[in-house]
Amino acid sequence: MKIALGIEYCGTSYFGWQRQVIPNSIQQHVETALSKIADQEINIFCAGRTDTGVHALHQVVHFETDIDRKMYSWIAGTNVNLPNDISILWAKQVDDDFHARFSATSRTYRYIILNRQAKPGVNHGKVTWERQALDENRMQLAANSLVGEHDFTSFRTVACQANSPIRNVKRLDITRINDYVMFEIEANAFLHHMVRNIAGVLIEIGCGNAEISWVDEILDIRDRTKSAKTAAADGLYLMKIKYPEIYGIPVPVNTQYAIPAIITV
Repeated sequence: MKIALGIEYCGTSYFGWQRQVIPNSIQQHVETALSKIADQEINIFCAGRTDTGVHALHQVVHFETDIDRKMYSWIAGTNVNLPNDISILWAKQVDDDFHARFSATSRTYRYIILNRQAKPGVNHGKVTWERQALDENRMQLAANSLVGEHDFTSFRTVACQANSPIRNVKRLDITRINDYVMFEIEANAFLHHMVRNIAGVLIEIGCGNAEISWVDEILDIRDRTKSAKTAAADGLYLMKIKYPEIYGIPVPVNTQYAIPAIITV
C-alpha cells in the first residue's frame, strides 16, 4: 500500500531535509523511525526538499509498504522514535498514482523577519533578524513584479539542478505585525534558494538600499551574480502543499498564528 504523511519540524539542528553522506538530515530520522515500526527498510519521497535551518509546518511525504499497520500506529509509533523537534501530524492511505512531489499543484512558504534593534531571544533560530527599518509597502510594490510566470535565473543558486528556471508565482504578500515583517509566497514549484534569494532582494529594497524597480532589472538580466545575497534560512517555513481534492490530503488550518514569532498580545 502507499501511505502519505504530514510532518512538522524545526530545521535548526539539521542539515536540511535530504538524506546525504553527512548524517543528521530530517529524511534520515523519519526513515529510521518508520523502518522500526514497519520492521523493514522504508524510503520516503517528499513534496519539497528544505535546506539546512529551514522549518516546516506541513511537509508531505509518501512511502510504500506491504506491512499492515493502523494509521494511528504510523503516527504514534513513529513519533516515539523521532527527535522532539520532528513530529508526524497525520497518516493516510492514498491511491497508487499519488506522489508527494509530482502530484502537488503548489507550495507555500512563509519568511519571517524580526525588524528591530535588539536581536531575537525567544525566537532565536526561528526568525531572520534585520535591524535596519524595513518599509513593507516598498517591499510589496517590488514583490508585485514577481507574481506570474517568469524566468527566475537571477533567484536560484548556480548549483540548482532544475531543468528550467521558469516558475509561476501565484501570490506574494507582504505584511507587518508589530516588529515582524513577513512575506508569504505560493508557486507551482521553487528553485534552489529561490525564496531566500527573493527575500534578500526585498530586504535591500525595504531598507531603502535599492529602488523598487531593481526587481524588474534583476529578473530581466538573468544573472545570479547581479542580485542580492541569499537571506538567512532561520525565518523560512514550508507552510502548505496543495493537491487535487481527489487525493483527500489534509489541508493545514489556523496556520496564521502557528509560529510563536507572529502571535500578538
